[in-house]
Amino acid sequence: MAHVSRNAAALNSEEAAKTAQKKEAAKEALRARFHKEFYYDYSLVFIMIFMLAFGLVMLFSTSSYQAGIDFDGDTTYYLRHQLFAVIAGVAVMLGVSYIPYRFYQNRTIMYLAYAVSFLSVFLVLTPLGYSANGARRWFKVAGVSVQPAEIAKLGMIVFLAALINKLGKLAADKKGFWFILLTPLPVSFVVYAITDNLSSAIIILGIALLMLFIAIPDYKRFLLIGAVMAAIAALAVFVAVQTRDNPMNYRFRRILIWLDPEAYASDRGFQTLQALYAIGSGGIFGKGLGQSMQKRFIPEAQNDMIFSIICEELGLFGAIAVILMFVILLLRLMIIATNAADRFGALLVVGVIGHISIQVILNLAVVTNTMPNTGITLPFISYGGSAVFFQLIEIGICMSVARNIRVE
Repeated sequence: MAHVSRNAAALNSEEAAKTAQKKEAAKEALRARFHKEFYYDYSLVFIMIFMLAFGLVMLFSTSSYQAGIDFDGDTTYYLRHQLFAVIAGVAVMLGVSYIPYRFYQNRTIMYLAYAVSFLSVFLVLTPLGYSANGARRWFKVAGVSVQPAEIAKLGMIVFLAALINKLGKLAADKKGFWFILLTPLPVSFVVYAITDNLSSAIIILGIALLMLFIAIPDYKRFLLIGAVMAAIAALAVFVAVQTRDNPMNYRFRRILIWLDPEAYASDRGFQTLQALYAIGSGGIFGKGLGQSMQKRFIPEAQNDMIFSIICEELGLFGAIAVILMFVILLLRLMIIATNAADRFGALLVVGVIGHISIQVILNLAVVTNTMPNTGITLPFISYGGSAVFFQLIEIGICMSVARNIRVE
C-alpha cells in the first residue's frame, strides 16, 4: 500500500513538473510574441529623426530668402510644404513598419507594384499633370503634387526583390540574369521619355544592378557591364567634344557644361559655378547658419544644390557631418539586411540601400561638378514632398524587416 502511494506521489510530481514546464513554455512564447510584435529598431528611428530635423533646418535656411521674394514675403513657404510631407511620411513609415514585409512577396502585389511603377508615369500626360521649371514631371491628386518617378523607384524595389527571390537559383543562370536586368528597362524608359528625368531612370537601373550584385556571386558579368558603361560614357564625352560647334549638339550640352562651366557661365553653367563658389567660400566651419550669400544666386538652391549651401554655412565640418549621417544610416541598413530572417527581406533592404546610396553619390557628384548636372535631390534633406514621402515608406519597409530579426 505504501508502495502504491509512493508511485502515485511520483506520478503526481511528474505531472506537476510537466504542467510547470508547459506553463513556463507558454510564458516564454508569450514573451517572445510580445517582443516580436512591439520591437523597433530604435537606432534607425533616431537616425531618421535627426536627419529629417536637420533637413528641415537647412531647408528653411536655404529657401527663406527666395520664398520671401516669390511668395509675397512668406519665408516659410517651402518649409511648411516640406514639413507636411515629413509628418505624413513619418506617420506612414510607422504604419508600414507594422505590415509584415512578406506581404509584398505575394504574386498579386508583386505585379501590381510593377504595373503602378509603369502606368503612374503616364499620369503626367493627363489633365492631372503639370509643368514646373520647364519640366513636366508631376501630377496632382486632391491638390497634392506627386512625382511618379518616386513611385517607380519604390515599386521596382518591391518587384525586383520578389522576382529575384522567386527565381532562386535560376537568377544566377544567364537567361534569368538578363531577364531580371531587362525588366526595369521599360519603366526606366518611360520615366526618361515622358518626364525627361534621366537621373531617376539611371537610379532605377542602378537599384536593379545592386540587387543582382548582392544576390548573384558571379562578378564577371558585373565587371563586363561596368566596362561597357564606362566605354559608353567615354564615347559620349568624345562625341560631345568633337561636335561642340554643331547646332544639333544640344543633347550633349550638359557634358560640355560639365567640362567647362565657365564657358557657359551665362547659361546652364551658372548654377554649377555658383554652387562651387558656395562650397569654396565656406572654409572649415562655414559662415554660420543662415549667413549664406550664394543662396541668393543659385537657382532652386533648396532642391538639388542644397549641399552647396550646407558647405557654405557649416563649412567642411558640416559637409563631413552630412556624409557621416548617410554613412551611419547605410551601415544600419546593411546590418538589417545581413541579419534579415530570409532572402526576400534582405533583398528589400538592399534595394533601399541602393536607392539611397546611388542618389546621395550622384547628388554630391553633381554639386561638386564631378559629373554632369542631372538635377537630382539629396535624400531626406532637399526640398521635395514626393521624394521624402516615398523614401520614408522605404525606411518603414526596412523597419518591418528589422522587427523579424531574432536576437539570441
